[in-house]
Amino acid sequence: MQLQSSPGVAVADDSSFGVGKDSVAFLRAARLTRIFRSGPHEIRPLDAIDLAVDRGEMIAVVGPSGSGKSTLLHLLAALDTPTSGEVYFARNSLWSLSEEKLAEYRNRVVGFVWQRHHLLPDFTAAENAAMPLLLRGLALKQSLQAASEWLGEVGLGDRGEQQAGQLSGGEQQRVAIARALVNQPAVLLADEPTGDLDERNAEGIFDLMQRLHQSHRLTTILATHNPSLARRTDRVFALEHGKLTPALESHVGADDGGAHFASVVTKTLGERG
Repeated sequence: MQLQSSPGVAVADDSSFGVGKDSVAFLRAARLTRIFRSGPHEIRPLDAIDLAVDRGEMIAVVGPSGSGKSTLLHLLAALDTPTSGEVYFARNSLWSLSEEKLAEYRNRVVGFVWQRHHLLPDFTAAENAAMPLLLRGLALKQSLQAASEWLGEVGLGDRGEQQAGQLSGGEQQRVAIARALVNQPAVLLADEPTGDLDERNAEGIFDLMQRLHQSHRLTTILATHNPSLARRTDRVFALEHGKLTPALESHVGADDGGAHFASVVTKTLGERG
């Protein structure tokens, strides 16, 4: 089902960023570098990486803990500033945008799902999902109506009045997904969204994200430790020692691609920390 815009809730309009149907690199990083310094020491999780994501793609980034996956997603979401390099959305450099336009990008164009749901435990599921709309200044009634519709989309239509702290871990992550999508963004960024869940709930969350990706024509970038989930995306990239390299085209047949993927991911992930 394609969720329709609720009364007073406008669908994210990426046309204001110059998006066209012929856009090839919908979201692109060019020689993106991020350096952190601690005293005399320098940590370089991203070292002049390039990434081009087509509109409608779902890609995965794999790598060991601390390899820079979160740093990459934060830069793509404009939640952090690179040391050097550029991030382009629909041909627009994020760092050339005005503060107002950059805030619009963060709030309207990008939805973000973290490993830890960061819900407010004493607020209801609907209130948590409605937060991005309330921050936009939308009326409470309209925000809760839209949030309730999205809770239905993630399978929690009957849990909207439940306090978030009383939900199970899988249900809390579903609320977090509804919150990320309530503004109907064009891009979904997910940082280890199944990392805190057991195998059954992890599969359920990924199935949900894949369904929403397809039904709402999202462009999705997923950071994950889980090679079996990564392999179900359109493309997989390995991030290690600051470098981002293609790991596998997911459509490669299991007979040859599976062995290659397993070797690449095993080498990249190493010992999970």
